[in-house]
Amino acid sequence: MTNVVDLRSDTVTRPTAGMRAAMAAAPLGDDVFGDDPSVNALQEKIAAMLGFESALFVPTGTQSNLCAILSHCQRGDEYIVGQMQHCYRWEAGGGAVFGSVQPQPLEHQPDGTLALADIEAAIKPDDPHFARSRMLALENTLGGKLLPFAYIEQATALAKSKGLTRHLDGARLFNAAVAQAAQTGADARAEAKRIAQNFDSVSVCFSKGLGAPVGSALCGSREFIARARRVRKMAGGAMRQAGLLAAAASYALDHHVDRLAEDHALAQQLARGLDGLKGLKVEAPQTNIVFVDLVGGARERSKELLEHLGKNGVLATGLYRLRFATHLDVDTAGIERAVTAIRAFFKE
Repeated sequence: MTNVVDLRSDTVTRPTAGMRAAMAAAPLGDDVFGDDPSVNALQEKIAAMLGFESALFVPTGTQSNLCAILSHCQRGDEYIVGQMQHCYRWEAGGGAVFGSVQPQPLEHQPDGTLALADIEAAIKPDDPHFARSRMLALENTLGGKLLPFAYIEQATALAKSKGLTRHLDGARLFNAAVAQAAQTGADARAEAKRIAQNFDSVSVCFSKGLGAPVGSALCGSREFIARARRVRKMAGGAMRQAGLLAAAASYALDHHVDRLAEDHALAQQLARGLDGLKGLKVEAPQTNIVFVDLVGGARERSKELLEHLGKNGVLATGLYRLRFATHLDVDTAGIERAVTAIRAFFKE
């Protein structure tokens, strides 16, 4: 079916005409030799934007987090992380499999944070019975939720005081920054830097809300990125004429940051359209992700609902808890189409 409203994820975006033009015009070299000018320019741009000495362009956010874990931690170390964070739950246990680094998962609070007392209690004493507590990992946004900035400051200060390094999975960092800027009245780029500067390393994804086809960047000190570059090589992530992809990411940083506010507005539109519908419990979105729980008898019709949406050209993910993600390939009309299809299903 043409004109599908694809709300499965913000990773489904296609490059815009301007982005394709930037890719076509990108000067190229060999990034393994370090002489691809487009890759180098992107790495310098994102490092400067977030206030770090250096950055490394990698194919995926999963690899970026893996490079971070294995660069901060050694065999027998552990990192403290939330149960629902991507680098723990949805990255196939890479840190443990490839680096013998043990995750120490903690339960989340309702707002997505990890309780400071839980973090402190999870830090192991220097004793041969225990893995060495080495790193705290946070994620912003988490399931579309913005971590409160005051909390970020407190959690990272605690980690630093206990000798832990601090890594941020900022796959949707700029969504967080745009949402935070709406609260503070500041510039989104300034807010992204303010968030990032609480961490020793930050992973940023270009292929989600920013709309590039491929790629993430890992930011940190020069020494840290040198270690991460070695891990990237071992993980098969060193690419050659990668400037084609880096140019798309650079274009996204120049043109697609502020427009994330449009995605957030569309998520609000979707939530409003479904609010009050019997059988659904809508979680108020903070950024571009809307979660909808099926309750009561509606739970028994979850597969039927997804099939109905598909037949009406609307794609979503989930089962009893549906997930809708807005992005640059979705507009107001598409959201209205989704709302109409869902309401029609329950009316039947």
